[in-house]
Amino acid sequence: MSEPRLLEGTLIRVNYSDAETGYVVARLEVPGRRGPVTVVGNLWGATPGEAIRLKGQWVRHARYGEQFKVEAYESILPASVAAIERYLASGLIRGVGPAYAKRLVEAFGSETLRVIDEEPERLLTVGGIGEARLTRIRAAWTEQRNIRGLILFLQENQISPAFALRISNAYGPKAPDVIREDPYRLAREITGIGFKTADRIGASLGVAKDSPKRRAAGLLHLLHEAAEAGHVFYPASRLCQEAVTLLGMEREDLLRQSLNELHQEGAMVCERLDGDSAVYLPLLYQAEEGVGLRLTLLAKAPRLGPSIDISRAIQWAEARGDIRFTAEQREALHKALEAKVLIITGGPGTGKTTLLRALIEILERKEVRLLLAAPTGRAAKRMAEATGREAKTIHRLLEFTPKEGRFKRSEVHPLEADLVVVDEASMIDLVLMDHLLKALPPMAALILLGDADQLPSVGPGSLLRDLIASASVPVVRLTEIFRQAKESTIVVNAHRVNRGESPHLVSFGMADFAFIELEDPAAIRDRVTTLVIREIPKRYDLDPFKDIQVITPMNRGPLGVLALNQNLQAALNPHGEAITGSQLRVGDRVMQVRNNYEREVYNGDIGWIVRMDPEEQEVRVRFDQGEVLYDWSDREELQLAYAISVHKSQGSEYLAVVFPLHTSHYVMLQRNLLYTALSRGRRLVVMVGTRQAVAIAVRTARLRERYSRLPASLCRHLAEKGS
Repeated sequence: MSEPRLLEGTLIRVNYSDAETGYVVARLEVPGRRGPVTVVGNLWGATPGEAIRLKGQWVRHARYGEQFKVEAYESILPASVAAIERYLASGLIRGVGPAYAKRLVEAFGSETLRVIDEEPERLLTVGGIGEARLTRIRAAWTEQRNIRGLILFLQENQISPAFALRISNAYGPKAPDVIREDPYRLAREITGIGFKTADRIGASLGVAKDSPKRRAAGLLHLLHEAAEAGHVFYPASRLCQEAVTLLGMEREDLLRQSLNELHQEGAMVCERLDGDSAVYLPLLYQAEEGVGLRLTLLAKAPRLGPSIDISRAIQWAEARGDIRFTAEQREALHKALEAKVLIITGGPGTGKTTLLRALIEILERKEVRLLLAAPTGRAAKRMAEATGREAKTIHRLLEFTPKEGRFKRSEVHPLEADLVVVDEASMIDLVLMDHLLKALPPMAALILLGDADQLPSVGPGSLLRDLIASASVPVVRLTEIFRQAKESTIVVNAHRVNRGESPHLVSFGMADFAFIELEDPAAIRDRVTTLVIREIPKRYDLDPFKDIQVITPMNRGPLGVLALNQNLQAALNPHGEAITGSQLRVGDRVMQVRNNYEREVYNGDIGWIVRMDPEEQEVRVRFDQGEVLYDWSDREELQLAYAISVHKSQGSEYLAVVFPLHTSHYVMLQRNLLYTALSRGRRLVVMVGTRQAVAIAVRTARLRERYSRLPASLCRHLAEKGS
């Protein structure tokens, strides 16, 4: 390749930008050139109106013609009055939009940027700018100046400028010094930066391949990766073998040494395990031990509350509801009214909701203090709708305080309840369960409702399955499908899949379940889009924005979340106002992808972008609980949600589900994933794909192993406390 060339000009428009990678397609006005040129590459942080100097190569795209491919860039402050106004009007500086940009250049002309930088107090002479706005402008200007310097440092060390704002927010003006001192802090402390990026920086800064700092960072990275994959612990032998590969080292003994040092420092916990060691992150070790101990203590403590004639209570509930309980439901009610801890599990249509309503009515008549909860906002909302009573997320129930980063409800300040019922218990991870058990009064009872055959929690552990496997907690399985549910092809097919039988593949439009056979991924993607925007709304009178949800097994690939969202956004919201620095547009359906306790929005909550304010650098999103305000720096918390993963759909129910299933999803084709997907649709489920993919999913019953010692912990604590 030839030597890089330099190109200077003013950025006039961004046609496309990817918030994750910083990749941009933009138009640049270059002095001496006739018409703007197209530039492509990583230009994160560059804003329309900004003068920039690019280093890169001229290339010719087969479809779009000549382009300048960017390898690195730096910002040049604009010099002309027109360029300065355009630069300030872009929304780059919080507190300055088009109106204030015009006033500023009218007041200071070509000296405007120097005045902001060196004599900011003079801005008070401009109409509308008071002390408060001046403070914001000064802070934003300083932040941008720091970020411009940081971007240069990042580019020199081959780090995507997309992370510049996060790094700047974390470390401030000293960011380059912090990175030079310990590049591995980036992997530990900055969302989105992994070990490999930090390691590349470390190599460029001269960190030795076998340095203790690098070994420790690699081991911690692998242990965090294991936790993200759902493991509570990881075997030391496997951890060290994977570290040998990751770090390119030959001496496993040095890694064992680092493992021991991390254990001594308290960064890891190592426990003996069948001739090996179980290696934990401290939080997960404490949670596993805590759940084992607290469940044991809870089960052993007496249950307080009024005396209930259980047989008469069940008869009363039947007469009140004009229903006849099955033998399974009677057993579940009987145990629910006397047990301290109980698991009720069953698939769709087996009467869990009917059972819960009856239990609530019996206990309310006896003035029992009852609390209802679920792991997510959507699951809590469904629980409230089904019971007609208030249901909260577990976080709200435990009164999480974002500023302090803790739950108010704990052993010191327990919940005021005689019974807590938690729905969608398969979604509860180990750490959240530990916090819930801490807040339960010893004399209270706990009932976990859920479907043990669905996908496990996104967080570490397989709590519901582990509790059932331990045989230390009473379990009632509901298996009988009610008559009304038997009339639903969705319910029938879900249970067929769960039994390892192929679902009945019915043509579209014939029933509440349909299968459309297509082989080519591009054809499947196009048909999914057509179903959402035209076919289903027309046939079933459903709103494509609010009533129809596309769910898919994977995030990447031709039929992954990212590709499907791109297609669906183009079809459903082609003209929404673009939000600078992201793929999002005003009007988009979006999902919150991490818990934000301060805003009270949680991983999996779905809303719509209703407004953008470039001057204030804010975005407003409407969720079920109301509108939530986001700063531009928090845009990565939102992702398009026209299509979501099956994992993200857990705990939710949609009027209509469109589900592509193809052999390109091979690594994810499992029975519990297909079963979970089919269980999400209430009125309609349409599968689009191949019979081969369906067959692979149905016959692949093995569960992905998650390392956990919770069953052993429960058994040990039961033995210690005397079973």
